[in-house]
Amino acid sequence: MAARVFYGWWIVAACLLIAILSWGLGVFGAGVSLHAITQTRGLSVGSVSTAITMSGILSAIATFFVGPAIDRYGPRPVMAFGALVMATGLALIGQVRTLPHVYGAFILSGLGNACLSVTAITAAISPWFEKYQGRAMSSAMLGASVGGMSSTPILLLGVEHIGFPATMLWGAGVLLAVVLPLALFVIRKSPAQLGLYPDGEMPSGAEKPAARRGVSRAEAIRTAGFLSLVLAFSLGLGVQVGFLTHHVTLSVPFLGTGGASFIVSITAIAAFAGRVALARWADQVDLRTTAAAVLCVAAVSLEAIAAFPIASVLIGASLVYGLTTGNVTTLSPIIMRREFGAAAFGAINGAAWMLIGIACALGPVLFGWMYDWFGGYGAALHIAAALDLAAAAIVYLGRPKTSFS
Repeated sequence: MAARVFYGWWIVAACLLIAILSWGLGVFGAGVSLHAITQTRGLSVGSVSTAITMSGILSAIATFFVGPAIDRYGPRPVMAFGALVMATGLALIGQVRTLPHVYGAFILSGLGNACLSVTAITAAISPWFEKYQGRAMSSAMLGASVGGMSSTPILLLGVEHIGFPATMLWGAGVLLAVVLPLALFVIRKSPAQLGLYPDGEMPSGAEKPAARRGVSRAEAIRTAGFLSLVLAFSLGLGVQVGFLTHHVTLSVPFLGTGGASFIVSITAIAAFAGRVALARWADQVDLRTTAAAVLCVAAVSLEAIAAFPIASVLIGASLVYGLTTGNVTTLSPIIMRREFGAAAFGAINGAAWMLIGIACALGPVLFGWMYDWFGGYGAALHIAAALDLAAAAIVYLGRPKTSFS
């Protein structure tokens, strides 16, 4: 008789599907909505972009509460609630007419997305794995890359053939049709609910393993390890989101519109490949050293684009940079889980991602300001590369002497 698949891997599969829709509609879909709204509603790019940034900031703040809610009540009600709120926001985005409507719709979508974000997904997976927690979390986060690769062309096709309002209604419907059943019927709080153990492995010996020392959010946030992770990934992800937001604008003068679309696509494909590699090796490497190496590679890629502004370097460096993008997002919660354990992981990671998420939301604006101040992307890319190097040093030097896991 074939061995049964450990139920934790079904949790991972469910979270992967949730990530596809959460990132595809809530993160990458915002760019399609920005274009459609400004083209059809007579609103400026700047005003709609500000609404999207405000939505991102409020979504980041909401993760501070999402993590503890999952620790206490489990992921099922949190994710179901998030799907309902995000779907409402998406449907309303397609109907906006005025700037207040834009703010309201995007804020609703962002708040719902916080319940389906990296904090929610990793908190849902955390209790199910010890030995394979790195592989499990990074596998689930492959959904973010799939959402990035697939959402923009699908949404643009929908806008072209059935219109923007109908496309957003369909997106909201698909989100509800997929996420609600997964949240209500597949997601479970912990293996103990099913009489299982983490990783699906019976503990050795006759007795259950001794309970591990718990660590609270208050304890964790006072440690140098926590602070170093928050600072390093705030810098790294702020740079990343800023660069990717401006990637098309940066590329068009070298490659044209078609070439810019191509370079964005291969960058997303490279991000998927990088996440696959991390899923394979995450439980067998020193994750802080890996994070530092990834950030150094990102810095070199950005510096190459700045120092050699020609098409061939832009293509090659973008491809290499893409290999780092998914892993910069995924490594932070895996390191948090490894260093602070499962006891209050949702609360701890939620606090971290509130600050990291605000940095992500501000990244595009700061990149744009640097572009305006210096009259081009060259200086902005030099500064971004320096920030990535600083982040690499911080994450490596912030290694804790002890672990709470």
